Amino acid sequence: QVQLVESGGGLVQPGGSLRLSCAASGFTLSSYDVRWYSQPPGKERELVAFITGGDGSTYYADSVKGRGTISRDNAKNTVYLQMNRLKPEDTAVYYCNAASITRSYWGQGTQVTVSS
Repeated sequence: QVQLVESGGGLVQPGGSLRLSCAASGFTLSSYDVRWYSQPPGKERELVAFITGGDGSTYYADSVKGRGTISRDNAKNTVYLQMNRLKPEDTAVYYCNAASITRSYWGQGTQVTVSS
């Protein structure tokens, strides 16, 4: 069964850190480009970070540049998004997407709330 599952969200204080996980089953995640999106309450989904399936090139939105790191663990079939120095405006549901030329899979999302 093909599945993409995000985890690692939660409630964190401003300035804290979280590591979000995007775990795949039923397909090989290393062959796919993987994108992390955030969707703040009442707003559109927006791209946060991206890692290619080929050479592992990465891209970051300005909002997380310098605070976020996207990485792969191919042995675990998982992509991570490490988020540091979290801000209240990072509060959102975070989704991962795995895409190839012919297929695209989405996870169900994980909630991140940054609040004191």
